[in-house]
Amino acid sequence: MSQILHTMVRVANLDKSIAFYTEVLGMTLLRTSENPDYRYSLAFVGYGEEAKGAAVIELTWNWDTDKYDLGTGFGHIAIGKEDIYKACEDIARAGGKVTRAPGPVAGGTTEIAFVEDPDGYKIELIQMKSAMHGLG
Repeated sequence: MSQILHTMVRVANLDKSIAFYTEVLGMTLLRTSENPDYRYSLAFVGYGEEAKGAAVIELTWNWDTDKYDLGTGFGHIAIGKEDIYKACEDIARAGGKVTRAPGPVAGGTTEIAFVEDPDGYKIELIQMKSAMHGLG
């Protein structure tokens, strides 16, 4: 059976990004690798491993690049949380940037919030009780 394995995002500072995803969002650093010949490093983070069915995030650091244009095509990464209100408090307390306070989506009842990682990528937090209604 096919499954989504990971989403890759390019980051400007691998250590800073790993710290955000693990210490602020509570993911686990699953593995890292370096390719000196092509001057890049990878770090895979997530709440579980692909081999067990979880989708993870691949953080790619190209050694000679310290900034990226995020473009307009990429939207956001969505993460289900049991309590987005507490999660946003914890993220803000840890120095993370909450860009949309928790609450119902406009015109609906799904409870969401948005935060940004160190590179400006948007991460949507969805209250799990709300998210479960939309899952197949």
